[in-house]
Amino acid sequence: MIGILHGYLLEGSGSNIWTRSIVRSLCKNGETVHLVCQENHPENYDFISEYRCYSNDSVEIKLNREVPYKGKCIMHKPQLGDTLPVYVWDKYEEFSNVVPMTELSNTAIEDYVEQNTKVVLKIINDYELTALHVNHAVLMSVVAQRVNKITSIPFAIMPHGSAIEYAVKKDKRFLDLATKAFESTKKIFVVSTEMENRISSIFQSIPNINQKMTYLNLGVDTSIFKPISPELRHQNIEKLFQKLKDLPRGKNNEQSNSLRRNLSSTLQLKELSKIISSTTDYQMKYPDVDVEAKLEKIDWTHDKVILFVGRLITSKGIQSVIATLPLIFHLHPNARLIVVGHGPSREIMEIFLWALENNERELVQKIIIWGKSLEGNLDDKSSFEDVVSFFNQLEKNNELDSYYEKAHKHLRSDKVIFTGYLGHEELGYLYPCCDVAIFPSVVMEAGPLVFLEALASGCFPLGTYFGGMAVNIDSISDKLPKEISDLMKISIENDRKQFDIVKKINYSLLLDGKYRFVLSKTAKELYDWSSVGEKISSELNSMNR
Repeated sequence: MIGILHGYLLEGSGSNIWTRSIVRSLCKNGETVHLVCQENHPENYDFISEYRCYSNDSVEIKLNREVPYKGKCIMHKPQLGDTLPVYVWDKYEEFSNVVPMTELSNTAIEDYVEQNTKVVLKIINDYELTALHVNHAVLMSVVAQRVNKITSIPFAIMPHGSAIEYAVKKDKRFLDLATKAFESTKKIFVVSTEMENRISSIFQSIPNINQKMTYLNLGVDTSIFKPISPELRHQNIEKLFQKLKDLPRGKNNEQSNSLRRNLSSTLQLKELSKIISSTTDYQMKYPDVDVEAKLEKIDWTHDKVILFVGRLITSKGIQSVIATLPLIFHLHPNARLIVVGHGPSREIMEIFLWALENNERELVQKIIIWGKSLEGNLDDKSSFEDVVSFFNQLEKNNELDSYYEKAHKHLRSDKVIFTGYLGHEELGYLYPCCDVAIFPSVVMEAGPLVFLEALASGCFPLGTYFGGMAVNIDSISDKLPKEISDLMKISIENDRKQFDIVKKINYSLLLDGKYRFVLSKTAKELYDWSSVGEKISSELNSMNR
C-alpha cells in the first residue's frame, strides 16, 4: 500500500497538479493511496474517499464517502498551527504565518518535521503501508528519512525545481537536510536528463547517487486538455462561463481602476508599494469578478489569442511577455494576450502596461529597476535582466521612440486580459481556444506542466529553451518539421530573449492552428497520466523486493 507525502495543497500549479493527477491515476488503476497533505477542501476531489485530520493525539474523520474509481485515496492532514513553510511566498487559507523556508528558524523547521513525522508513523502503524513517495527535496523528504530510520519502510523522492532553486541552493541548512534524505532514499524520480544532472551536481558527495535515479515522465490529463476546431471556440467559452458561474471571486475592476488612477512617473518606490498594497485586498486564488465580461470582448473567430498561464512572479517571466507586446501587437493588431494566474507581480504588470500605453517612460524604467523589490525580493534583480537588455538595445538602435509609439497605438486594457486564478477544469476549456501559449521562465524549470497542457490542447507552446522545457520540446521535435519545432524554443540569452519572443510568436500565430491535432496526438502518446501512474506504482512496489 502506497503513501504519498506532499506538504501542500492540491489546488494550484506545479507539484500540486502533479500530486492530484498522479493520485487520481493510481485510484483509476485500482490502488489505495494514503496522501499526507494540507488541502483544505478534500471534498472537491472525487478520488478522496476519506479525510482524517490529526491534532495532537486525536484523529477526526471529516469525510467518508464512495468514489467513482476502482481504487481510492485516504487523505491525512496534520494540523500544523499557523506556520506553513513554503518555497515562494503566497497567501494560503488557514495559515496566517506563511514563511519562505529560508526565513525559518531552526526550531520552526524541527517543529514542522516532527509534527509530520508523528502523523506519518501513526498512518504506517494503522494501515501497514509498504512504500512512501515524497515530493520535493525538502522538507517532507526529511520526514520520510526519519520514518525510515524507525520503521525501515522504503521511500522514493521526486525533486521538483522550486525546492532546489529556492531552498536547497540558497540555504546550507536545507542542503544538509536534503543530503541526508537523498542518502537514505531507495529511488530518486527525475523527469529529465537535466534534472538528473542537477541532482548529481548538487549532491555529488553522495556515493553512486546516479544509480538511485529513475526516469518518470510528467503527465497531462488528455481527457480534460484536448483540441477543438476553431468554429467551436465560442461554444467552449460558453462552457467555461458555466463552469465559472458558481465559483467565488477575487479581484474586481474597481481595484484595477483605482491602481491606474494613482499612477504617475513622479512616484517613488515606497509610494508605489503603498499604492499596490492598497489595491490587493482580495482573494488571489479566485477568478476575477468580471472575468466573463473581459473574455466576451474577444472575437473568438477572428482574433489571435496568446496565452500565459502560471504564478504571476517574475521568475516565470511574465515581464518578458509584457515588454514585447507593443511589437507583437504591431505585427498582429487583432492579437490579444490572456494572463491566467495569481501572485505578487500582477499589479506590477498592470502598472507596467499602463506606463507603456501612456508613454510614461520614466515609470517604465522604474518598474524595470524596482520590479523584484516591488514583488518583495530585495536581493535578486536577475529576473529583469533580459528586459533591461531589450530596452538598451532598442535605444542603441534608435528604435525606442518607435517602440513607444507602437505601445501607445496598440496597447489598451481590453487587449491584455488578466483573469485571476483558473483551475484545471476551467483551463481545459480555455487552452484550446487560444492560438499560442508562451512560458518564458527565467528560473530553470524541472518539469513545466503548463507546456504539456498547451500541447495536449493543440495550443502551440513556446518556452525558454532550458531545463525541463527543453526536454519537452525535444521530445516532440521529431513529430514536426524542424523549422516548426524550432519556433517553440525561446533563447535563454538576455540580449536575444525578447526579440526571440517577438519573432517566434509572430510566426507561430501565422500557422493558424495547422499543427493543432498533431500536437494533441503527440501529448496523448507520450504524456497521458495513466501510463505515468502505472510506472510509479511498479517502481514503488519494487522497492520492497
